[in-house]
Amino acid sequence: MKTVSSIQELKAYLAAERQDNKQVGFVPTMGALHAGHLSLVKRCREENDVCVVSVFVNPTQFNDKHDLETYPRTLDKDCALLETAGCDYVFAPSVEEMYPEPDTRTFDFGTVSAVMEGARRPGHFNGVAQIVSKLFYAVEPNRAYFGEKDFQQIAVIRAMVKQLQIPVEIVACPIVREADGLALSSRNVRLTPEQRQKAPLIARTLKESVTFAAGKSVQEVIDYVVNRINAEPDMRVEYFEIVDGNTMEAIGQWTDTTYPVGCITVYCGEVRLIDNIKY
Repeated sequence: MKTVSSIQELKAYLAAERQDNKQVGFVPTMGALHAGHLSLVKRCREENDVCVVSVFVNPTQFNDKHDLETYPRTLDKDCALLETAGCDYVFAPSVEEMYPEPDTRTFDFGTVSAVMEGARRPGHFNGVAQIVSKLFYAVEPNRAYFGEKDFQQIAVIRAMVKQLQIPVEIVACPIVREADGLALSSRNVRLTPEQRQKAPLIARTLKESVTFAAGKSVQEVIDYVVNRINAEPDMRVEYFEIVDGNTMEAIGQWTDTTYPVGCITVYCGEVRLIDNIKY
């Protein structure tokens, strides 16, 4: 496994690989890797000849400076995990390497990026589109792998790829969970032991809401989920919306879409956790 920090060096290595008609798979990450990331690496490894993983905490997608400062950075540990997972190249650039000058591009993806996370984290998805497009230009992958925990982000990246006409297949991979149901996230390490015990309530409630939804309206399901989670001290639902899984538009009734997905964000103490479920 090679660890590379410059775009030029990475391009040179990958150009040599492509001379043998090798397919390149790519997993973009912000580090602090866990089993969820490693499941993406495994899938990438299985479906491509070359596996590239980037580790880069992207400043332009954080609208909260404190969140950027407290985001865990564990590059040595990440590289050790990636080596055992069969990664070929780790791309770990500096901020200066990715942004030699400010990226002033602004993207418009319509509703897909305007609702839910987009509405509550101004500029977040614009920052995501900036960095993921830059990484795609650097790696030029055949396929790129993303976890469905960040459900809206995948829709934004699909829209970006279409808009910029980047020739890459976006592969969405299932959420990986702890034994008690909590969706794996780099943020989970910030939970206190007490909060960590409470956090699985999110996944449990979402799962129960699928059964509850039979014969109920969309609004009744939303109220059920929000009230159950908010009843737990130290937990607060920021939003829970049931949307069309392709457009991210909120639905008013079940017949509005054939692909209803419930997307939720919950504060557990000060830690912001996201999850989703298909109905």
